[in-house]
Amino acid sequence: MVQRRTLLRAGMSAALLPAAASTLSGPAAAQPAFRGDRALFSRAWLVEQARRMAEEPYEDTRPVAPEAWRELDYDGYRNIRYRPDAALWRGERLFSLEFFHPGFQYERPVAINILRDEEALPLVFSPDLYDYGIELEMPDDPADLGFAGFRVHYPLNGASARDEFAVFLGASYFRVIGRGQIYGKSARGLAIDTALPGGEEFPVFEEFWIEEPAPDSSDLIVHALLNSPSATGAYRFVLQPRTTTRVEVQATVFPREPVEKLGLAAVTSMFLYGENGAHTFDDFRPEVHDSDGLLISFATGEWLWRPLVNRGNLNVSAFYATNPRGFGLLQRDRDFANYQDLEAEYHRRPSAWVEPIGDWGPGRVELVEIPSDSEIHDNIVCYWVPDAAAEVGQPMEFAYVLQAFDEAPNVPPGGSAVSTRIGTARRPGSLEEPPAGARLFVIEFNGGDLAYLDADQPVEAVVNASSGRIETPVTHKNTETGGWRVFFDFVPDGRSPSDLRCFLRLRRHALTETWSYLWTE
Repeated sequence: MVQRRTLLRAGMSAALLPAAASTLSGPAAAQPAFRGDRALFSRAWLVEQARRMAEEPYEDTRPVAPEAWRELDYDGYRNIRYRPDAALWRGERLFSLEFFHPGFQYERPVAINILRDEEALPLVFSPDLYDYGIELEMPDDPADLGFAGFRVHYPLNGASARDEFAVFLGASYFRVIGRGQIYGKSARGLAIDTALPGGEEFPVFEEFWIEEPAPDSSDLIVHALLNSPSATGAYRFVLQPRTTTRVEVQATVFPREPVEKLGLAAVTSMFLYGENGAHTFDDFRPEVHDSDGLLISFATGEWLWRPLVNRGNLNVSAFYATNPRGFGLLQRDRDFANYQDLEAEYHRRPSAWVEPIGDWGPGRVELVEIPSDSEIHDNIVCYWVPDAAAEVGQPMEFAYVLQAFDEAPNVPPGGSAVSTRIGTARRPGSLEEPPAGARLFVIEFNGGDLAYLDADQPVEAVVNASSGRIETPVTHKNTETGGWRVFFDFVPDGRSPSDLRCFLRLRRHALTETWSYLWTE
């Protein structure tokens, strides 16, 4: 059984992360302090540090938070609030930093350094940085601890606003959002042995170095050292908060032990249910999900869309490619009426799109769908698995851009599948019995050239199945949306699963991406 992520989903952001205090209480807020020891820093040094660590047996040397802190429950941890006036660089630069308190599920603090003129200044933990809404026993020397992680503020939505747009917290997880968005998906530095019988390994960013930006800089650079029993790594992130927030990621990874499956540029999300399945949850909301599908751009020019499904069993799908142009988990449905959730606001969750820098060679995009009965679990993950096996002691270098967006132009450049509905193949008013097990599929395509095509245009649905058969495919212009709707019956033949595919074309010219659906009985 695949090991599930145990951290609470930060996709709920304000509901799950310790909130910044709106007012100060007690003594005036302190500013984060630095240790006296400091050292020169460079990326070359960090890569060498990762290489040397990979040559030694794995050891987690991070401090452990006091027992009383580790035993905090969810509500107790949320009562520890960082003092907003203690934010590093507040009022001095466009960016400001706040730091998470150790405890709860974040039992082993991480070290955080500020880089100033290539000199690393280690930050010191202090209780004075926090407003404690609970009584919490303090160790004799809390300065020996680090922080659980950090978050970054920037005037993203207004000139005077302090908008949180990035978080590094827990294992190798990080999250970013763009203008008008709220947290949903998470990215992570590395995925190791995901969905394998032996269980998944979760590497950790053990130490960070954050470059002090110029006062008017709109980019922030973060370096991180990754460590795990199987690998070490040196990471560099360039955070660019925008309407579409971009993160440029550069990584050098050193396998310490043989790794059966190494997942690069991993993105995790949540899918409980959508319009493509029977509503089996006792819930007033029509849909509950952070993402509704996986999108892949192939070097051949094809775009493929796979709607997500919360099945009753673990499902792993592989999409083979050479030098992919991009992949990611998208939230296409932006209509509040389809969620009816005023608190979670799933219609505002960002899409996460990965664009490789350079050629990644042959490999596969892997999609893992884990059965779930609760929206607090990230049960969806996708990542790139290179065909070339990671060799112990040999560096693996890769780079990519992660984008968080609401609506992105040209992703894909043509029409896209915006909904998938499935129901009985029986036609209203018809006395004819449908074939045994037959199901009706209704796919909605919008975008691209579709809105400009009149209903009398010979738009054709190209539909096929790897097993079973397709019957009576029909296309209709949807005058309500300007898109086109496809109907077809699928008749299973007992061979399961079946890969169903559909796209629209006009006179041999493809109008849309390829819709792909995994049917299981």
